[in-house]
Amino acid sequence: MANVTITVDADTLKRARIRAIERGESVNAFLASQLRRYADADDAIARQREGTADLIEVARSIGGRSENRRWSREDLYVERLNRYPAR
Repeated sequence: MANVTITVDADTLKRARIRAIERGESVNAFLASQLRRYADADDAIARQREGTADLIEVARSIGGRSENRRWSREDLYVERLNRYPAR
Protein backbone atom coordinates (compact mmCIF):
# COMPACT_ATOMS: atom_id res chain seq x y z
CA MET A 1 0.00 0.00 0.00
CA ALA A 2 1.09 3.52 -0.76
CA ASN A 3 0.76 6.48 1.57
CA VAL A 4 -0.75 9.82 0.58
CA THR A 5 -0.29 13.06 2.47
CA ILE A 6 -2.97 15.72 2.32
CA THR A 7 -3.23 19.15 3.87
CA VAL A 8 -6.44 20.11 5.61
CA ASP A 9 -7.26 22.64 8.29
CA ALA A 10 -7.43 21.39 11.88
CA ASP A 11 -11.15 22.12 12.33
CA THR A 12 -12.12 20.12 9.25
CA LEU A 13 -9.99 17.18 10.34
CA LYS A 14 -11.49 17.29 13.84
CA ARG A 15 -15.06 17.24 12.45
CA ALA A 16 -14.12 14.44 10.05
CA ARG A 17 -12.68 12.35 12.89
CA ILE A 18 -15.84 12.85 14.96
CA ARG A 19 -18.05 11.86 12.05
CA ALA A 20 -15.88 8.82 11.30
CA ILE A 21 -16.13 7.69 14.93
CA GLU A 22 -19.92 8.11 14.81
CA ARG A 23 -20.02 5.96 11.68
CA GLY A 24 -17.66 3.35 13.06
CA GLU A 25 -14.92 3.94 10.51
CA SER A 26 -11.64 5.78 10.23
CA VAL A 27 -10.92 8.92 8.26
CA ASN A 28 -8.23 6.93 6.46
CA ALA A 29 -10.68 4.19 5.43
CA PHE A 30 -13.19 6.77 4.24
CA LEU A 31 -10.60 8.65 2.17
CA ALA A 32 -9.28 5.39 0.68
CA SER A 33 -12.83 4.41 -0.29
CA GLN A 34 -13.49 7.79 -1.90
CA LEU A 35 -10.18 7.66 -3.76
CA ARG A 36 -11.03 4.20 -5.15
CA ARG A 37 -14.45 5.46 -6.25
CA TYR A 38 -12.81 8.47 -7.90
CA ALA A 39 -10.27 6.29 -9.69
CA ASP A 40 -12.95 3.84 -10.88
CA ALA A 41 -15.39 6.51 -12.10
CA ASP A 42 -14.23 6.43 -15.73
CA ASP A 43 -14.69 2.65 -15.85
CA ALA A 44 -18.20 2.93 -14.39
CA ILE A 45 -19.18 5.63 -16.87
CA ALA A 46 -17.83 3.54 -19.75
CA ARG A 47 -19.85 0.52 -18.55
CA GLN A 48 -22.99 2.64 -18.29
CA ARG A 49 -22.52 4.01 -21.80
CA GLU A 50 -21.90 0.52 -23.15
CA GLY A 51 -24.99 -0.80 -21.40
CA THR A 52 -27.09 2.06 -22.76
CA ALA A 53 -25.81 1.44 -26.28
CA ASP A 54 -26.64 -2.27 -25.92
CA LEU A 55 -30.15 -1.44 -24.73
CA ILE A 56 -30.74 0.93 -27.64
CA GLU A 57 -29.52 -1.72 -30.07
CA VAL A 58 -31.87 -4.33 -28.60
CA ALA A 59 -34.79 -1.89 -28.75
CA ARG A 60 -34.05 -1.13 -32.39
CA SER A 61 -33.68 -4.80 -33.30
CA ILE A 62 -37.00 -5.72 -31.69
CA GLY A 63 -38.88 -3.08 -33.59
CA GLY A 64 -42.46 -2.25 -32.87
CA ARG A 65 -45.92 -2.20 -34.28
CA SER A 66 -47.09 1.32 -33.49
CA GLU A 67 -47.67 1.94 -37.21
CA ASN A 68 -46.63 5.56 -36.68
CA ARG A 69 -49.40 6.13 -34.15
CA ARG A 70 -48.72 8.68 -31.45
CA TRP A 71 -49.95 7.54 -28.07
CA SER A 72 -51.32 9.98 -25.54
CA ARG A 73 -51.52 9.30 -21.84
CA GLU A 74 -55.30 9.15 -22.09
CA ASP A 75 -55.14 6.56 -24.91
CA LEU A 76 -52.93 4.30 -22.83
CA TYR A 77 -55.11 4.68 -19.76
CA VAL A 78 -58.30 3.82 -21.65
CA GLU A 79 -56.60 0.83 -23.26
CA ARG A 80 -55.48 -0.39 -19.85
CA LEU A 81 -58.99 -0.03 -18.41
CA ASN A 82 -60.41 -1.99 -21.33
CA ARG A 83 -57.80 -4.71 -20.98
CA TYR A 84 -58.23 -5.12 -17.22
CA PRO A 85 -61.85 -4.28 -16.38
CA ALA A 86 -62.89 -3.85 -12.76
CA ARG A 87 -64.30 -6.96 -11.13
